[in-house]
Amino acid sequence: MPDYPLEQVALIKKKREEEAEKVLKEKKEVLEAEEKKLEKVTQERDKVKEHKAEKLLQLNEKFDEGITSDEIQMMERYLKIVDEKLKAKEEKVDAQKAQVKAATEAVEAAKVDLSKKQQEVEKLKMHREEWTVEMKKLMVIEEQKVTDEIGTIGHSRRKRQDS
Repeated sequence: MPDYPLEQVALIKKKREEEAEKVLKEKKEVLEAEEKKLEKVTQERDKVKEHKAEKLLQLNEKFDEGITSDEIQMMERYLKIVDEKLKAKEEKVDAQKAQVKAATEAVEAAKVDLSKKQQEVEKLKMHREEWTVEMKKLMVIEEQKVTDEIGTIGHSRRKRQDS
């Protein structure tokens, strides 16, 4: 049986498929890392929110007890600082969400690429199977021709010997 003429192409496509699998795995790892970072910055933001809520509660309690205007101004300044921290944490969360979205899109693109590579490998596999069947048919036909030729030669010899 002759060698498959597209063997080198099949090997290249298989290697590309393996590379695409590796890339997908790496992209998934990056996505997991980005999701962990998002979780961390979200927790940090939530802590600042809780702190702000506690300070507002303290301010309300002091209003009930009676508070001087200096204390009110001091608490307001502190709350502004907490608001700025909260705003910075919100920006970090938003930026990290964008990172997670980008990583998710990269994973999806890698999945699509892997799927295409798998289809290419599968097409070549099917082609090889069809080629093998065709080659076997041709070999059978060739063997029949040789057998017929041998039979014809043998018959011709017998006729000559008989004559």
